[in-house]
Amino acid sequence: MIDAIGFATKHASGKLHPMEIQRSEPAANEVQIDIMFCGVCHSDVHQARNEWKNTVYPCMPGHEIVGKVTKVGADVTRYKAGNLVGVGCMIDSCHHCDACDEGLENYCEEGFLATYNGNMRTPSKENLTYGGYSNTIVVREDFVLSIPENLDPAKAAPILCAGVTTYSPLRYWDVGPGTKVGIVGLGGLGHMAIQLAVAMGAEVTLITTSPDKAGDAHKLGAINVIVSDNKDAMKANEATLDFILSTIPQPHDINPYITLLRREGVLTIVGCIAPTTKPLDLSKMLPDRKNIGTSLIGSIAETQEVLEFCSQHDIAANIEIISIDQVNDAFDKIDKGDIDFRYVIDMASIQGMKEDKGLLEKVGL
Repeated sequence: MIDAIGFATKHASGKLHPMEIQRSEPAANEVQIDIMFCGVCHSDVHQARNEWKNTVYPCMPGHEIVGKVTKVGADVTRYKAGNLVGVGCMIDSCHHCDACDEGLENYCEEGFLATYNGNMRTPSKENLTYGGYSNTIVVREDFVLSIPENLDPAKAAPILCAGVTTYSPLRYWDVGPGTKVGIVGLGGLGHMAIQLAVAMGAEVTLITTSPDKAGDAHKLGAINVIVSDNKDAMKANEATLDFILSTIPQPHDINPYITLLRREGVLTIVGCIAPTTKPLDLSKMLPDRKNIGTSLIGSIAETQEVLEFCSQHDIAANIEIISIDQVNDAFDKIDKGDIDFRYVIDMASIQGMKEDKGLLEKVGL
């Protein structure tokens, strides 16, 4: 077994604290990775605080992992010690259902094994997994991603979740030149979605409640900004968009956004696993055959694809690097919606903590 240390919480109202864990030595098809950076996703906050009502404790979040390979199993052929690699939202799946056979592990019919909190469909103590808020992780070779050399490792981390979560639906619904796309929200997901849609050739509009985010949206490539609280602005932009991607991470009313769609337009929700706050108003949809879609992260192939796409188009996440002891403050700010970038933890800070036993005792282990 491998002795490791991470930050975890034992209950919904608790702060994340240091916790010692053990990882298994790499099996024949597995890779051990020393973690350099780990992005902080809003879903980490949801999961740690049991806002989805399925959290298994102790919960050690983290699924935007970038690090270097330190050891490989006997049958591993894709990676060797020293390679820069990533791990996203999944570390395994059933490998035999229709979805897995089609390379869509993110829709595994038996539930993919999430990087933390275990099986996506039926999390339990028996399949509990610990994520990337730690110094090392062991993962199957076929769930490890190659990080292109020209990507900054810290800025690449959010691509493994925020990037692929927005890339997958944009790709699935054929966003490209001539497509008019609306992105709802300019947070960790939204700022990636704008860059990706622009690089695909779309004409992009930010839809936001915050007028002061217009400048950032334009810098990212958006050509228009609609303030959704402004009824006149919403009215003026009715039936102007082919595709809308909602990245709002909390329950919300989607009906106002539907009015912005053209005939046969699609609104896809990626940011919220919760009921909408108001019933769907079909009178806004039926006359023009408008559609509602959903999308969940992305497959392993799509994740590698979006890493390469970002490499080719010079796309990177806007990040703020923090140390592991700042993660609880970061959670609070994310929950308040105060940021339009992605926090990324420099995991050297936890390594230093592990080596400094006095500091470790001071923070609670």
